[in-house]
Amino acid sequence: MNERGNVSSGKGTVGFDPDAADALLRGQHSDPFSLLGPHPDGDGWIVRAFLPGATAATLISANTGDVVMTPYQDQGLFWVRLPEKPSRYNIQASNDDGEWSVRDPYQYGPVLGEMDEYLLAEGTHGRLWEVLGAHLREHEGDTGAVFAVWAPNARRVSVVGDFNDWDGRRYPMRLRGSTGVWEIFLPGLSAGARYKYEIAGANGGLPFTKADPVARQAEMRPDNCSVLPAQWSDDWQDGDWMATRAERQRLDSPISIYEVHMGSWKRSPDGRWLNYRELADTLIPYVVDMGFTHIEMLPITEHPFDGSWGYQTTGLYAPTSRYGTPEDFRAFVEACHAAGVGLILDWVPAHFPVDPHGLAKFDGTELYEHQDPREGYHPDWNTLIYNLSRREVVNYLMDNAFYWLEQFHLDALRVDAVASMLYRDYSRNAGEWIPNKYGGRENLESIDFLQRMNTTVYGADPTVMTMAEESTAWPGVSRPVHEGGLGFGFKWNMGWMHDTLTFMQTDPLFRRVHHAKMSFGMEYAFSENFVLPLSHDEVVHGKGSLWGKMPGDTPQKLANLKAYYAFMWAHPGKKLLFMGQEFGQHGEWSEQNQLEWGLLDTPEHEGLRSLVRDLNRHYRQLPALHQHDCRPEGFQWIDGAAADAGVFAWVRYGEPGTKPLLAVFNFAGVPHQGWRLGVPKAGRWRQVLNTEATAYGGAGAADNTIIKSEPEPFHGQEQSIVVDMPALSATWYLWEAE
Repeated sequence: MNERGNVSSGKGTVGFDPDAADALLRGQHSDPFSLLGPHPDGDGWIVRAFLPGATAATLISANTGDVVMTPYQDQGLFWVRLPEKPSRYNIQASNDDGEWSVRDPYQYGPVLGEMDEYLLAEGTHGRLWEVLGAHLREHEGDTGAVFAVWAPNARRVSVVGDFNDWDGRRYPMRLRGSTGVWEIFLPGLSAGARYKYEIAGANGGLPFTKADPVARQAEMRPDNCSVLPAQWSDDWQDGDWMATRAERQRLDSPISIYEVHMGSWKRSPDGRWLNYRELADTLIPYVVDMGFTHIEMLPITEHPFDGSWGYQTTGLYAPTSRYGTPEDFRAFVEACHAAGVGLILDWVPAHFPVDPHGLAKFDGTELYEHQDPREGYHPDWNTLIYNLSRREVVNYLMDNAFYWLEQFHLDALRVDAVASMLYRDYSRNAGEWIPNKYGGRENLESIDFLQRMNTTVYGADPTVMTMAEESTAWPGVSRPVHEGGLGFGFKWNMGWMHDTLTFMQTDPLFRRVHHAKMSFGMEYAFSENFVLPLSHDEVVHGKGSLWGKMPGDTPQKLANLKAYYAFMWAHPGKKLLFMGQEFGQHGEWSEQNQLEWGLLDTPEHEGLRSLVRDLNRHYRQLPALHQHDCRPEGFQWIDGAAADAGVFAWVRYGEPGTKPLLAVFNFAGVPHQGWRLGVPKAGRWRQVLNTEATAYGGAGAADNTIIKSEPEPFHGQEQSIVVDMPALSATWYLWEAE
């Protein structure tokens, strides 16, 4: 043993200041790096360590040899004075039960650079996930993990995990100046280590633990731990998709979306969830076969409560571990792209849950949320609202949007609950909200955030898409920011969905009263770039299934739903259908069960699915159905006023030189024979879709293959045709020259 280990003090040095030692032992020391580790001491160096449970300790370094450390108060505190700074050292600790080695984390310097500090403090970092959270990294010649978390009002922050027996006294972190960021490097850790942050709040009280807000991997309930992720490869194999994505996601491209809850689309035979790789092998081929161009996932960011469907997320940077690891999710993305399918993330920046391990009062104060519940609490969902007047919170959310698009190659973000962000009085009574600085109800901070988010996302990569779920008449949701809009690429047409469902749920005998609900959507169809959604929101909370909403017996339900889908696919706007609706699920959707796949053994449900498959095929192949989805020149009414007959007819157009398509609908409970319709062009009109075809479970009525126009003016057109329309049906006719 080196004799220097017997040195207990030098030049009057005392190993520990009693007050500092007491604060460390009680877990209340706010600056552990000023006390622990190596520090200059007169003409030598003093090294202090905190090793709970140890009764003896030896410092081991190449230039000092093995040096016995002096215990202080027999509570796990040790120190030693050395004539020179030890090179990289371990500490061999022991007690009556055995020995263990510690690579002292307090011998390492800071990790964050000055530019990171500056950008974090300014709230403009741009790649927050690279500096906050947990990362495997080499630091000062050693490998391990870097941890960093924003908690500006905490008195002390420690990283805790299996690696330190969840003891918050052992690894208190370093506070980086005015940034409010705490950091530490822990050598020797490997991927998969579970961790949280133990925080001593600003207002006293017992310390509490929080999951990492920027954790890129997380653990499911009940522990809800953050997980140190493996290092990710940048070797993506989707170059062909990325090179063609711009063409696939243009306003004039066919975009047909299959909305999916990953955990209940299909289950394994033993009832467990399919993982990401199993979904890649089953869901993606199904989507390709059905002809959808995109999958939209209900939120897959980590969330504690299954019944929230992901909309109450506590891990905004982590793909949920319900279905596998981040690497598994990346494999799913690659499989989508290899199959020519885009992937949309349902993204939730509007609110977050109050779960104790989450963001609520993260450092003991209202850090991410507003302090005043009139601004910071959602009464509808028992959730908290992000405080978008804080630049750090804006930075957190802005970078998260960019993170999913860049790091996981996702193709679009569908932003949830935008209406709740835009209005300060959303779902509030008088006196329950605070006006903006001008006295109005508009949420100026949210407007600015959404505009900045869209500008940043599209500025970084114009081939991606953003979509807003916005249920009001807010103007310019999908208008560019420089024109005064919010800057989204698309807006969900919630009004169209609610109006048309009201009509479809009505008995055909009384539909004439609601006839305008089917045509009203055309009054504003081109005011935004619309997606027509038949989403999960319409088949939950006692609303029943779409099949159940349709009036009549089984044949009538089938006919109604087929005609409705054909109406939707012929209507201007991109398409979205929630899983199970493509084959007419009977029951209301529940996240606890897989879809009712057994229904496909019946001809009516297989027929409905065949129709949806063909609707998608026509939508992709016929330019008239998609090229002008968002432009008025793509639509012409033929007849929208035949309320008593329940008839609608219009023409869709593509670019010059493409063939127009006539779409005809009979929503009455009786057929119409010999019905004359004006057409814009002379020639042959070939029937390309008939929802009553036998292939779709219908009776095969009105199978008129080709109809030649006649020079008889009708509906303001110089030419007309005569058609037969089965009850509750849709027929499409494609123009062909003589």
